[in-house]
Amino acid sequence: MFKYESFNDPIQRPRYTGLPTFMRSPYREDVDGVEVGLVGVPFDGGVTNRPGARHGPREIRNQSSLIRRLNQANGISPHDICTVADVGDAWVQSPFNLETSLDEIAAFFRHLHAVGVVPVSAGGDHSVTLPILRGITAANPVGLIHFDAHCDTGDDYLGSKFHHGAPFRRAVEEGLIDPQRTIQIGIRGSLNDLDIWKFSHDSGMRVIYMEEFYEMGVKAVIGEIHRVIGEGPCYLTFDVDGLDPVYAPGTGTPEVGGFTTVEAQLMIRGTRGLNLIGGDVVEVAPPFDPSGTTALTGATMMFEILCVVADAVAARRHSGPAS
Repeated sequence: MFKYESFNDPIQRPRYTGLPTFMRSPYREDVDGVEVGLVGVPFDGGVTNRPGARHGPREIRNQSSLIRRLNQANGISPHDICTVADVGDAWVQSPFNLETSLDEIAAFFRHLHAVGVVPVSAGGDHSVTLPILRGITAANPVGLIHFDAHCDTGDDYLGSKFHHGAPFRRAVEEGLIDPQRTIQIGIRGSLNDLDIWKFSHDSGMRVIYMEEFYEMGVKAVIGEIHRVIGEGPCYLTFDVDGLDPVYAPGTGTPEVGGFTTVEAQLMIRGTRGLNLIGGDVVEVAPPFDPSGTTALTGATMMFEILCVVADAVAARRHSGPAS
């Protein structure tokens, strides 16, 4: 049928062809047999200032057409070691009610988890990580690797406890994550209250502010991730505002002075070997970056997460399921 045999693989066809899916993966509404599901979460009802992240998944899909099959840095080809598919969007039918919106998102991920699909997702604002965790965690809280400019462990804001500045406080309170096995990397920026991230410290989370990040260096940070997380199940969440805004200007809460894209890639790759049960990239807001750079950056980080998650899924297939 095709002039070139390689075109039997849709990923190797010209990038400007075909319908956009995450990493040019096959689109599957029937998730039977899918091991890693790539999911869009087009919801930004939890933002506190600049909206637009609801458009993130669509533009990340578009920019991810630039992603090839193989990660040359670590040799991982996720499509070769796992069954990977774009399983669509966890879209919300009643988006004007914040709490029921989160319930709808959780139900989507609960279904994926029930049939054995490990999710790698694109948000959406950071409030969506809370319902993802509700959907995929079992009886025991999991570890959390959190890249961000903000700890996101605030509390009530403008009358709501559910917004993108508080998901990980709520996750601890709901028994979804273990604060003693949580590490937050890249924290910085001006504040109105020096105690705004007090919950992170009081609950035992390991917080690496940007000043310490540069004192430690990437290799030491990776070592600290492994020390904090240990061998138990863990989830990786990547807010693009953890990056310096020169690399990701299209986001809701940019903070100058962040880590670089290559530092981010190295850190994500450094999580290889951990018992990852999923991951996400959030806060890509395309309206604030018409160039598409932020969405390309988000797609690239999503691919890095896909690689280490697929590697973990393949490892569990050979040794037994995650606990």
